[in-house]
Amino acid sequence: MAETTAGSPTVSVVVPVYNGPALETLADGIESVLSASGHSYEIVFIDDGSPDPRTWEALQRLSQQREHVRAVQLTRNFGQQAATLCGLSEARGSIVITMDDDLQHDPADIPLLLAQSDHDVVIGEFAKQKQPPLRRAASAAKGVFDRVIIGTPAGLRLSSFRLLRRTVVDGMLSMRTPHPFMPALIFHVSKDAVGVPVRHARRAAGRSGYTLRKLLAMFSNLVINNSSILLRVAALAGMAFAALSFGLAAVVIYRKLAHDISVQGWTSLFAATMLMGGLLLVSVGIIGEYLIRIIATSEAKPTYFVRRRSE
Repeated sequence: MAETTAGSPTVSVVVPVYNGPALETLADGIESVLSASGHSYEIVFIDDGSPDPRTWEALQRLSQQREHVRAVQLTRNFGQQAATLCGLSEARGSIVITMDDDLQHDPADIPLLLAQSDHDVVIGEFAKQKQPPLRRAASAAKGVFDRVIIGTPAGLRLSSFRLLRRTVVDGMLSMRTPHPFMPALIFHVSKDAVGVPVRHARRAAGRSGYTLRKLLAMFSNLVINNSSILLRVAALAGMAFAALSFGLAAVVIYRKLAHDISVQGWTSLFAATMLMGGLLLVSVGIIGEYLIRIIATSEAKPTYFVRRRSE
């Protein structure tokens, strides 16, 4: 965990990188804005196992040419959440700003976040996202789950363009999880959060690294690692079907005793058995998934591994 000292910068900008398309342009924008603001600063790039070797070469070159730039390379692709957590641990500033590497977050909007830095958390909210409709719909659905599961403050639209005060950063780093989810860690520490409107540009180049598989994995981390909602749903479904079964059994017994009417046919019985068996298997699968996550947490495996740091 990074410790702030008298010689530490005021602002640390953390940028997870995966085949970053325009790293020099991004560094230019950040340095221009923060130099004009009068804050001491640093830029921490985290190479999240980019398959293109030119990415690390570019980061090394930036760190050698610019005194405010540092770079860290992870041993493999651990994902944006883990790379961001690594950046937080490397950051030395009393204020930490996280942003993406694809120029969709405009460095010119950093002063908008800094203007609200008396709050623990400041989120850059995009008035209009430059994303495909399906991706926007998925983001909206995720926003609903964020509010239900992790208690996101009402009306706050989350993004990875955010400002965190050192108290929040240190609190997040004190928690150990093999599957980190930034909003859950943030709002577990503090809910003193505000949103500020910022611009959302189109990607400078390339495609998003969030494939459908990665989005589903992130969603499962949100639902399973940060809540017991699936267990509660399984328990409620079990109780509801148990009550229904007892009620139907009572009706059958009553009709047999009072009117000597027997239930005909095995089809309905077979369907009911298959339904209950399916519910039981789904419930066991949910419990098994929770047990897998519990075991992974108890093993205390590090969230990421650092290969090297820029010289």
